[in-house]
Amino acid sequence: MSGNRYLLDTNAVVALLKGNTQLIQLLQSADWIGISIISQIEFLAFSELTQSDRQLFQQFLQRVEAVGLTASDAALIEKIIKIRQQYRLKLPDAVIAAIAVQRLASLVTADQAFAKVSPLTVITW
Repeated sequence: MSGNRYLLDTNAVVALLKGNTQLIQLLQSADWIGISIISQIEFLAFSELTQSDRQLFQQFLQRVEAVGLTASDAALIEKIIKIRQQYRLKLPDAVIAAIAVQRLASLVTADQAFAKVSPLTVITW
């Protein structure tokens, strides 16, 4: 896996938007940064989100790729199912892990549950 491709988990997005310097430094050398549609939904569904938070997130979305999930992407769906079954992750986490694996990206997260997914490169801060 390339060290310059990163998929951000929801907690990494929150930390980055709060100005986490460690994440900012990590991502400065990135060739590609993405988030899953799951992380986009999780972030925007947070009940205490302010209008300022929403605006900041919209600016952030213009700089990264939001990776969706479609019924026609059979390879991704199969990866999600295998990861969910093999590693017993929650379905949203299995989607995020499968997208990172498919996109050959390291997953940036504070969630230790991802560490057990062997085909995944996990970066924590």
